Amino acid sequence: MRQKITLILGPLVALIICLWPEGIFTPLMDKVMASALWMVIWWIGEAVSLSVTALLPIALFPLLGIASVSAVTQHYANPIVFLFFGGFVIALALEKVKLHKRFALNIVRITGTNANGIVLGFMIATAILSMWISNTASTVVMLPIALSVISLMTKSKQKNKKKYRRFALSLMLGIAAAANIGGMATLIGTPPNSVMLAFLNQQYQIDIGFFQWMTFGVPFSIVLLILAYVVIVYWCYPSHLGTVEETSAIVNEALNKLGKMKAKERIVLLIFLLTALLWMLRSTINIWLPSLHLTDTLIAMISAVALFVVPIPRSKKPFILQWEDTKNLPWGILILFGGGLALADALSQAGFIEAIQQFVAANDHWTATMTTIALIILVLFMTELMSNVALITVFLPVIAGIALGLGSPVLSLIIPITLASSCAFMLPMATPPNAIVFASGHVSVPQMVKSGVLLNIIAIVLLLCFSWFLLPLVFA
Repeated sequence: MRQKITLILGPLVALIICLWPEGIFTPLMDKVMASALWMVIWWIGEAVSLSVTALLPIALFPLLGIASVSAVTQHYANPIVFLFFGGFVIALALEKVKLHKRFALNIVRITGTNANGIVLGFMIATAILSMWISNTASTVVMLPIALSVISLMTKSKQKNKKKYRRFALSLMLGIAAAANIGGMATLIGTPPNSVMLAFLNQQYQIDIGFFQWMTFGVPFSIVLLILAYVVIVYWCYPSHLGTVEETSAIVNEALNKLGKMKAKERIVLLIFLLTALLWMLRSTINIWLPSLHLTDTLIAMISAVALFVVPIPRSKKPFILQWEDTKNLPWGILILFGGGLALADALSQAGFIEAIQQFVAANDHWTATMTTIALIILVLFMTELMSNVALITVFLPVIAGIALGLGSPVLSLIIPITLASSCAFMLPMATPPNAIVFASGHVSVPQMVKSGVLLNIIAIVLLLCFSWFLLPLVFA
C-alpha cells in the first residue's frame, strides 16, 4: 500500500508544484524542487528501486529544461563512481577466492575460546571486513560461522540455556553493529561516505584522500566498536558463560576445509595490499613522482583491471575474475551515486543552497554547536527508517547551505552528519546487517531496540567529540 501511494504521490506533487499559479519561487527553482520532491517521496516510500528513482534526472531534467541530457549524464560517470566501482571489484575478488573468510576465521581463532572473547573476535573480524567489502557481504560471511558455534554449543550443553541464549543474542547483535561501524572507517566501506566525497569534490572542489579519511574514520570506528562491545556484552546482554571450547573446533574445521592458501588467493592478497598501501601513500608518491598524477580512483581502477588480466599459474581459468563475475556487483549503488550528484548539482545551480545559507544567516539564534547536535540526532534517527544512501543524498546540499549560513567550514557539519547516517543500530529494517541477524531467529525487535537506543546515544556523543577535537586537526 505504501508503495502504491508514494508511486502516485511523487509525480502528483511534482505536477502540482509545476502548475502552481504564479509559481512558488523562480521558474527554475520550482522545476528543480518538483523533481527533488518526486525523488525524495519515491526514495522514502521505496515506490520503486532506489536506483530506478536515481535515473529520474536523466528523464526529467531535459524535459523540464533544467539541464541537457549530456549535462545530466556526466554525473553518472563521476570519478568517485569509478573509485567505488574499483572497490567493488576488489571486494568481489576477495569473496570469490574466499580470502575474506580465511581472514575472518583466523581473527576469531586468535581471540580465544572465552565467550566474551568470541563475540569480540567476531566483531573485530566483521568490522575489518566491512572496511573493504560491503557490510552486507561481511555479515553474510560471518553469520554461518557464528550460527555453527551457537548450534554446536546448544546441542552439547543442556544446562544454562538462558546463558547460551544470551550469548547467541550478543553474538548476533555484535556482528550487525560491527558491520555498520566498520564501513565508516574507509571511503569505500559504506556508500554514504562515497556520496559525500563525490558531492564535496563536485560542488566545492574539496578532495579528501583515502588515508586522510582513515586518519579520522579508523579512530572513530575503533572507539565506537569498543563501546558497542561493552554495551552489548556487559550492559545489555551479559552471558557469564566463561570458556567455550567448541568454538576452537568449529573454526579449525572451517580453516581445514579451506586448506592451504592457493596461488589465486596470494595474487588477490598482493593486489589488495598494494592497493591499500598506494591509497595510504598517494600524497607522498605524488610529491616524489608528480608526473604520475595518482588519484584514489586511478589506483582503484588499476587494481580492478589487474584482477581481470593478471594470470593464475596452473589454473582452469586464466585470470582471477572474468567479466561474467561482475553480475554480482551492486551496479544499482553506482547509479544511485550519479542520481544523487545530478540532483545536488541542480539544487545548487537553481540557487537553493544560497537560499538556505541566507535563511540560516538571517536566523542566527542557533549556534553552530546547537545546529550540529540537532542535525546529528535528526539524521541518526531518520536513518533507522529509510536508506542511508538516499537520506544523505537528499541532506548533503541542505547541510552545506546550513554550514555556509552559520559561517562554519562545510566539512565541520557534513562529515559528522554523513557518519551519523551509518549509525543505524535500532531496527531490523534500518540496514541489511540488522535484517540479516534478525532473520537468524536469535534476535527480537525489542532486544535490538534496547541495545540500539544506547548505541545511538553513544554515537551522538562520540560524533560530537570527534567533530570538535579530531576533525579540525585532520581536515584543517
